[in-house]
Amino acid sequence: MHIKALLTFLSAANSISALPPLAPRAEDARDVNPFLGKNYFANSYYAGELNQTVNAFLTKNDSLNAARTRTVQNTGTFVWITSVAGLSNIKTTIDAARTEQQRTRKQQIVQLVLYDLPDRDCSGGQSGGEFSSANDGLNLYKKTFVDPYAAALKSAWDLTFAVILEPDSLGNVITNQNIPFCANATSTYEQGIAYAIAKLQAPNIALYIDAAHGGWLGWDGNLAPAATEFAKVVSLSQNLTVGGAQIRGFSTDVSNFNPYIADPRANYTEYSNAYDELHYAEVLAPHLTNNSLPAHFIIDQGRSGLQNTRATWGDWCNVEAGFGTPPTTDTNSTLVDSIVWAKPGGESDGACGPTIDGVGAPNAGLWWEAYAEELVKNADPPIAPTYATLRK
Repeated sequence: MHIKALLTFLSAANSISALPPLAPRAEDARDVNPFLGKNYFANSYYAGELNQTVNAFLTKNDSLNAARTRTVQNTGTFVWITSVAGLSNIKTTIDAARTEQQRTRKQQIVQLVLYDLPDRDCSGGQSGGEFSSANDGLNLYKKTFVDPYAAALKSAWDLTFAVILEPDSLGNVITNQNIPFCANATSTYEQGIAYAIAKLQAPNIALYIDAAHGGWLGWDGNLAPAATEFAKVVSLSQNLTVGGAQIRGFSTDVSNFNPYIADPRANYTEYSNAYDELHYAEVLAPHLTNNSLPAHFIIDQGRSGLQNTRATWGDWCNVEAGFGTPPTTDTNSTLVDSIVWAKPGGESDGACGPTIDGVGAPNAGLWWEAYAEELVKNADPPIAPTYATLRK
């Protein structure tokens, strides 16, 4: 080696050795349970909403439930990204999670929902989105929503992300072809979710396709068609990537009220083998495996603490409920990665469902204070109190 080249090499080597060490890259969340050993990041936006609930209880001299609400403020829940304007919440969440990771020296898992398909909520109509397939919605969804969403997560490689993809959408594809709006939206849903899967391929991102819940897709006649539809979408995503694409698994019971383990089981589940969400995972798993899909699940129990308050399984809107089992990987099942709180309890399902003290619910996504208070009081297991100051 020439002297000049040697000096250049040594200079470069010294410069490299002087750089600060990089944070360790997150373990590949697609191949392992991404929740193991992680702290469920508690986002400040939801904690801020719950300050209203803390203050409401304090005004009523109910210090115990105020303290229980503080515990909920420190419980990891999913952040719903539901519009192009809401993409800024990803950066806010990432910045806060990094701060918490540095403060606690504990690896954080950041939980996000991707929810902005064109013709969204084709059967319910309470959560319609900003894109229409009739107005170039699929292309806008891909370029203005999914692309920046994926770029933000991939840039934060020091964090682990669990992402739920488009709640209820494929459930509508599987069972609601008799509704013209859903039938027309089917191809858009499939292509949109496949594109999101393809774009969100990274070792620090665990993807969970939403699989509705046991009361919807858990009936014997729905299981095989559901798995076939999921496999179709994953196959579409693999065709969009070099080297294929993969998901970690499936989410269930998102924004619903089914128990993880029913005790006792509700009367309306009499003829179903998927009478609770653990049984749903167990009966769906073989069909997933037969379609070369991973049989891993996360199950929302954010509002499943108070059981048997519904007249029918189809009641889905602001049902009388309580906070359920807190997020944990102690699931007593090799199929279930984690119990999670996907739906932020207190945010309305829509202007529907029962009233509280004669007052009905606000529109979807808006805060319903009276409902949040009921969730705290009806929690099962009861929430341990945290006697401390409000989170900012």
